[in-house]
Amino acid sequence: MAQKPSIPKGTRDFSPIEVAKRNYIFNTIRSHFEKFGFQPIETPTFENSETLMGKYGEEGDRLIFKILNSGNFFFNKNKIELPESLDVLQTNSAETISVKELVELNKFTSKISEKALRYDLTVPFARYVVQHQNEIEFPFKRYQIQPVWRADRPQKGRFREFYQCDADVVGSTSLWQEVELVQLYDSVFTDLGLKGVTIKINNRKVLSGIAEVIGASDKLIDFTVALDKLDKIGEDGVKKEMLEKGISEAALQKVQPLFSFTGTIEEKIEKLAQLLASSEEGLKGVAELKFICENVSEIGLQSANLDLDVTLARGLNYYTGAIFEVGAPAGVAMGSIGGGGRYDDLTGIFGLKNMSGVGISFGLDRIYLVIEELGLFPETVTSAPTAMFLNFGETEAKYAMKAVSKLRQEGIKVEMYPDTAKIGKQFQHADKRGIPYAVIVGADEVANQVYNLKNLASGEQQTVSFEELVKLLK
Repeated sequence: MAQKPSIPKGTRDFSPIEVAKRNYIFNTIRSHFEKFGFQPIETPTFENSETLMGKYGEEGDRLIFKILNSGNFFFNKNKIELPESLDVLQTNSAETISVKELVELNKFTSKISEKALRYDLTVPFARYVVQHQNEIEFPFKRYQIQPVWRADRPQKGRFREFYQCDADVVGSTSLWQEVELVQLYDSVFTDLGLKGVTIKINNRKVLSGIAEVIGASDKLIDFTVALDKLDKIGEDGVKKEMLEKGISEAALQKVQPLFSFTGTIEEKIEKLAQLLASSEEGLKGVAELKFICENVSEIGLQSANLDLDVTLARGLNYYTGAIFEVGAPAGVAMGSIGGGGRYDDLTGIFGLKNMSGVGISFGLDRIYLVIEELGLFPETVTSAPTAMFLNFGETEAKYAMKAVSKLRQEGIKVEMYPDTAKIGKQFQHADKRGIPYAVIVGADEVANQVYNLKNLASGEQQTVSFEELVKLLK
């Protein structure tokens, strides 16, 4: 007996109704992207490895799926030198091998893998901007809705293959872009029915300033990566990781106020200004936060809440200013459903200097799970036709098919049961498909040029003309 097929961990199949629900989210997000003036682009599924590697920090690099060179690569005359110790190839974790062995393994990997699946949409976008800079009108507002891949450990709301929905602006340093992106988040989540989401904001300059005043500027990346895990491993876990990374006890004592930073946004900004009084970089970040938060407050939000979270770090190296993260409504156990930030020189890694950008991303898969948990998908979100014509025989089927064709031209989703099966079976098929109406076209209906429309939920039937049928099904 053949073994039952399966799919890789961290990936999923989607049923027709799941695809319909996902498209509902896609279409909602897309409509707001375009309403805010963003234009669509697409980039390849995979990039050259050097485009991606080194852009996400050490932890991010480990999660990049690498693609083995294909074709005749292993059959040509080029000699590939294996690492000195073949045991290196059998290890499951880079943490169990020496630095020398890791360097050796990376050299070997670069010889057999020159491409990688994209980890996110931001770095490919930066590459796109640099490559097409002479064709782009700046500031350039783009949106992108495509899948990305990460070799992460699968868990609820976290997959190895998932979609990102990004909106970015490049070529402008104006903080009004950040204000607008907060409004964009609010607009999308309000339309999806996810009222009460929390848009958290912080600033990497603030984090740099904190690292400076506690004497840990040389440990900025370690500091921010650890701090970003506060909601996952707690205060003690963050402190433990910081100590392991070489951040001193004295520094931890100075950073202690961050773990209980309460009050209104205005009060938090004032506290930050006092804490960072000796840091020019930190005070720049405070000023940026003040501008964004004050203007968002004055313009107003429809249903989202804006909160200043000084522990929000988002461990990606390329953020330089504002940082965003969106939390699900209260009572829903889910990680962030959106995030982003300002990156002042991301394109600099590809040779194009002084091209500031800022962007946000929507986590489609987590948003889906939250809407599903809260029962917020509209009943009209379905892939099923509005009506199914029953098949009574060749003459009746021809009459029905002419009506089906005309109804489709009217924009109505309809179909005809293909076989002359028992009528009970046809009704059962429509019911299982979630089709709300059945159209009965027997010999009498054909003779009188009418249609018998049955509501499958209520059982109500009525005989109607084609014009009436169109009105009722619309």
